[in-house]
Amino acid sequence: MKITHNKQQTYILLVTTLSSFLTPFMGSAVNVALPAIAQELSMTALSLSWVATSFILAATMTLIPLGRLADIYGRRRFYVYGALIFTVASSFCIWSPSQFFLIAARTVQGVGGAMIFSTGTAMLVSAYPLEERGKIIGINVAAVYIGLTIGPFVGGLLTEHFGWRFIFLFTAALGLIITLIATATIKEEWSGINGKRFDFAGSLLYAIALFSIIYGLSQLPSLNAVFLIGTGLLCLALFIFHQLQHPFPLLDVHLFLNNKVFAFSNLAALINYCATFAVTFLLSLYLQHIKMLSPSQTGSILVAAPVVQALLSPVAGRLSDRFEPQIISSIGMVLTVIGLVPLIFLSNQTSIEYILFCLILLGVGFALFSSPNVNAIMSAVEKKSFGVASATVGTMRLTGQMFSMGITMLVFAVILGNYPISAANNYLLLKSAKFIFAILAVICCLGIFASLARGKMHNGNNNH
Repeated sequence: MKITHNKQQTYILLVTTLSSFLTPFMGSAVNVALPAIAQELSMTALSLSWVATSFILAATMTLIPLGRLADIYGRRRFYVYGALIFTVASSFCIWSPSQFFLIAARTVQGVGGAMIFSTGTAMLVSAYPLEERGKIIGINVAAVYIGLTIGPFVGGLLTEHFGWRFIFLFTAALGLIITLIATATIKEEWSGINGKRFDFAGSLLYAIALFSIIYGLSQLPSLNAVFLIGTGLLCLALFIFHQLQHPFPLLDVHLFLNNKVFAFSNLAALINYCATFAVTFLLSLYLQHIKMLSPSQTGSILVAAPVVQALLSPVAGRLSDRFEPQIISSIGMVLTVIGLVPLIFLSNQTSIEYILFCLILLGVGFALFSSPNVNAIMSAVEKKSFGVASATVGTMRLTGQMFSMGITMLVFAVILGNYPISAANNYLLLKSAKFIFAILAVICCLGIFASLARGKMHNGNNNH
């Protein structure tokens, strides 16, 4: 059966929207299940944070290299393989006998996720005309928030009534559906840079840099950690220098140097995700260990922010087609700061209404920031660079999330050490969470300036 162009667009929108839903759903559902996972697999606070971080770290390390390979060999092919790897790894998570096996399976899941992230947005913007881009990105980002919304609630119910492994059963089933639909319906292949070489040395430097920095943060305050972080920073500097010299770079550093909108929009995204990602992780532990709520009760509270995000995201996307993303995103960043600051003052007696108020503010802030910011990034480059720009969007998101968890692991390592999370250590858990919220609020303040500094997009000076 021959699929018409309009049908092809619809199928691309369907599979990319489903995959945009899948990983946030899994991440937010797993966050609610963390105390249950820790209890069953005898994990400390620090080792538990690796359940979330292993996925993000693997995805971040491989995202830009895989985005580049997808640009060379075909984005559809990489998308389908990525969905398949993600599905198989989810199946391994279901049968995890130990914490190490689960963390390893989550790592493989991260690589599959990277193959989906690096190609999804690029396929979408390649299929739709410029004037529809804000609307389509809005729908896609809304799917992310619907995943985040349903995740805590469904994750809480599954964990309470069937066990945490059922979360991975659900993601494996949805991953299989995405793989089958994409294989059967999307026939067009996109590869804009055939014949160009792949930068293996750059990929290796990039992976070593990210792994060394994040693993080093989790090992502080030991001497080993200082060596690892130093090695990571050195490799990062070498990577940037190598990219400037290489004829076919993994990451077009010149895009950052010569394109102000692109550079500052990406920096703002990095800061925003860094300032917000650990919030759900920390509040899940706070609500279940300190407020003594069940997983389903915790999930019902944590849905507040993503519900608001899902409702406002398409509106924010459409606004960015008409007004400057610089203004809309910056207002979003300010509201995010206002949502983070009250969390610094959490205590054993803090009311649920207080937490809901903070989550709703964070939801409004993030919705106003995200869609306009993605629109600014994708509209600041030429069509041939969509793959790299899409991978860069994903990399900034994941790198921000990774550093958010890196900060969390650093504070856990220093304050909680290798103590298990138990009633006896609740004081230390609360002290850690409040300190992390304070760091995140300061980081988010810096993001306001990055968002404002990008300049105007709708003035004809971008690269279209």
